Amino acid sequence: MNPPPRITHATENLSFADMLHDGLAAGVILIDGKKKVASLNSRARDLLGLSPDQAALPSLAAMPAVLRTMARQALSLGKSPGDRQVQLTTGERGPATLHASAIPLQPGRKNSGVVLVLNDLTPVQQIEQHIQQLDRLASIGTLAAGIAHEIKNALVAGKTFVDLLLEKHQDAELVEIVRREMSRIDALVSRMRNFAGSPRPAFREVRLHDILDQSLRFVQPQLEGKLVSVNRSFLASSDILHGDDYQLQQAFVNLSLNALEAMGSNGNLSVATDLLPASTVPDGPPKAATGTQLRLTIQDNGIGIPPEHMARLFEPFFTTKPNGTGLGLLITRRIIQEHRGTITVESQPGLGTCFQINLPVLA
Repeated sequence: MNPPPRITHATENLSFADMLHDGLAAGVILIDGKKKVASLNSRARDLLGLSPDQAALPSLAAMPAVLRTMARQALSLGKSPGDRQVQLTTGERGPATLHASAIPLQPGRKNSGVVLVLNDLTPVQQIEQHIQQLDRLASIGTLAAGIAHEIKNALVAGKTFVDLLLEKHQDAELVEIVRREMSRIDALVSRMRNFAGSPRPAFREVRLHDILDQSLRFVQPQLEGKLVSVNRSFLASSDILHGDDYQLQQAFVNLSLNALEAMGSNGNLSVATDLLPASTVPDGPPKAATGTQLRLTIQDNGIGIPPEHMARLFEPFFTTKPNGTGLGLLITRRIIQEHRGTITVESQPGLGTCFQINLPVLA
């Protein structure tokens, strides 16, 4: 039995310029008076899912039914039948919405030839979705900042009162548990404020291996509780980065906890580093342009990620967990990008998931 296919998703989303270019670049198909395709440009081939290496021109009969009908109406009437939106699905591109126009070469004259013009509306729809998500994030961010501020103020008084009570309590274990949980609440509120308020990272020289060790110690109780073994393979000879150790630790803890939730008992978590030669990163901080990147790999042997969820992993508020917020991976990606890094993910359903992070190292 063959293993399930490996699904890969890169988080380098299309920029606004890329989307705009794709939306403005038109596919053009020329059909002569004998209802034969005389020529078509590369953009039309791409929109129709045709191979760029295909030398022979496609026949009109091989085109989608809507385009055939529009072309034949324009030829027989000698005028445009009107613009239409066309839903197409190709093997590589997937579903797409096109704006199609059929324009006679000689208006008013029948069978003079026709030009089909295709514009992809899918990038425009994606931009609209992203704007809606940003609006939603902005509203929730404002609300979260206000709530976090009020909780933070109340927590100061509450923590002082609890500390006084705990000094008189004789149960040392209970005292430690309460203090730890109070500190955890304080840290969670601080993270919420940071997410809502676009924090300024405190960048300095940090050692990634030390941060990874701290992150794994943070989740050690969960690892022991599920009998998960951790395989460390820190092979990167240089691990000095220009970064914020707290934010990086937050990102790595998020990924580790996600891996733990995906694995059952006696699972395996692999954390590895090595160096990759890379081009110089422009506009970086002093000493950052060495041309070398550190690759961090975090891999588990859990249930994997369904293919239909791969493209939505880093969407705000997308989660499959009953009590999840859908912000963990979004925050993780933002942190990596603020450190001028990239994050990609590969997964095989039933076999596990692998996150790969590339970060520039200092000279």
